Amino acid sequence: MRVSIAAVGRMKAGPERELVARYLERAVGGGKPLALTGFDVIELTEARSSSAASRKAEEAKALHAAVPDGIVVALDERGKLMASEPLARQIGRWRDDGRPAISFVIGGADGLDPQFTARADLVLSFSPLTWPHQLVRIMLAEQLYRVTTILAGHPYHRGD
Repeated sequence: MRVSIAAVGRMKAGPERELVARYLERAVGGGKPLALTGFDVIELTEARSSSAASRKAEEAKALHAAVPDGIVVALDERGKLMASEPLARQIGRWRDDGRPAISFVIGGADGLDPQFTARADLVLSFSPLTWPHQLVRIMLAEQLYRVTTILAGHPYHRGD
């Protein structure tokens, strides 16, 4: 199953981008024997419309066009709180069900369009707090690496 991150907004060169790259590189290595591939990042330009609703609608359209057919996980602070192990099991089930791809989607500064999140297979929250997009991308990259270690039985994850 191909794994990707689709994000509205571009990360500048620097330590944040390097940290995302480091975790995704680890995920690529750990994911290969688990039939998890890709771990690509798709960056989309932020919409320039005058209202937040129209910006979110434009960005949703671009996201739909950019993500491959398959599972869509929308990141939103109003989404489901999920620990790392259940997330890993869910990804493993989707993989075992023969799903071709999974895309984790991070919205723009205004968030994701409600119609986009309504059609997502899972709306996931890292916290009810609002996080800067750079940090969300770092946390997501780390969690994707953690998922590969959990599925592989590697000791990196020291859950309960």
